[in-house]
Amino acid sequence: MTIRRTVLKGMLGLALAASVSGAALAQDAVKIGLILPMTGPFASTGRQIAAAANLYIQEKGATVAGKKVELIVKDDTGTADVTRRIAQELIVNDKVTAIAGFGLTPLALATAPLATQAKTPMVVMAAATAIITERSPFIVRTSQVVPQIGAPFGTWIAKQGTKRVITIVSDYGPGHDVESSFSEAFKAGGGQVENIRVPLQNPDFSPFLQRVADAKPEALLVFVPSGVGAQFMKQFVERGLDKSGIKLIGTGDLTDDDILNGMGDIALGVITAQHYSASHDSPENKAFVEGFKKANPGLRPNFMAVGGYDGMHALYEGLKKTKGEGGQALVDAMKGMSWTSPRGPISIDPETRDIVQNVYIRKVERVNGELYNQEFETIPNVKDPTKAKK
Repeated sequence: MTIRRTVLKGMLGLALAASVSGAALAQDAVKIGLILPMTGPFASTGRQIAAAANLYIQEKGATVAGKKVELIVKDDTGTADVTRRIAQELIVNDKVTAIAGFGLTPLALATAPLATQAKTPMVVMAAATAIITERSPFIVRTSQVVPQIGAPFGTWIAKQGTKRVITIVSDYGPGHDVESSFSEAFKAGGGQVENIRVPLQNPDFSPFLQRVADAKPEALLVFVPSGVGAQFMKQFVERGLDKSGIKLIGTGDLTDDDILNGMGDIALGVITAQHYSASHDSPENKAFVEGFKKANPGLRPNFMAVGGYDGMHALYEGLKKTKGEGGQALVDAMKGMSWTSPRGPISIDPETRDIVQNVYIRKVERVNGELYNQEFETIPNVKDPTKAKK
């Protein structure tokens, strides 16, 4: 078995090396492989990112550096083995210039070694665990880093005079990052915190919510993946916690713009921290939301969409600098890049290849008959605090 694995690994290395040589030849098209969960429990993430990527191409044109842009969208169903297989096919068979997307942390981590081996730029538009960019020098991230949200939010909540918080997080990388970054900052501000983890797949929040009801903390901080917030809110109400006096707070995934209106009045007043809201007040965001809704009737852009939109911007601007060349040159071109996004001013840290951005404190309010995360405080230019410590 060990010999077989070694042979297979060697064959993969040869195939990837050959693909790099092939990709180095002059091509008339720039191919971008977009790997997303288009079906399954995290399909909302794929739908949002694909819609935003297509909108960017529609707005900016389907050519860059004199070459036609070909976006190849593949559904990985949110399964890491499938993500890796698709990435390999895109690199070896399609000879893509870059791969992008990656709706969940396990999917990005499964692909990182391929990006390194093939020297293929990999733009992470969704997955948010801090370690991701450390797994390959070819990864650039345009979404968020979870501690970038959790740490300043923990500090802010402590400053409001809150002393006791329970956290409920999904039991995988980003949830662990939320738990640790929020808790550390909240404790540093004088607070006490108890941590609870729930399964990522098919979670039943009821028994965990009963523990919260029995403990009676001042606030409950929640992190669940994009799209799962509605399920949590339903069980929160069923357990009567909406009338318990316990303040519900969370990262922006909880009150995701994509599903917020469907939650109804129970979401009113929920305070969250996040890097984007569809109601962000800027000319760039108003144009983005208008264009997104026009191209996708009935769909409001969320923070996943803006990660996809900005990921395409990083690729386009990088390709302009390299005259259509990929590989290390494209990664280097994206390092240090800065621009005004629909979410506000952002940049790519040249040392970590991670995004630097504002974090907004928001409250769910009804505006013109619809629910929105209304930003009321800004924490500017936040880097990933875990990498800053290193």
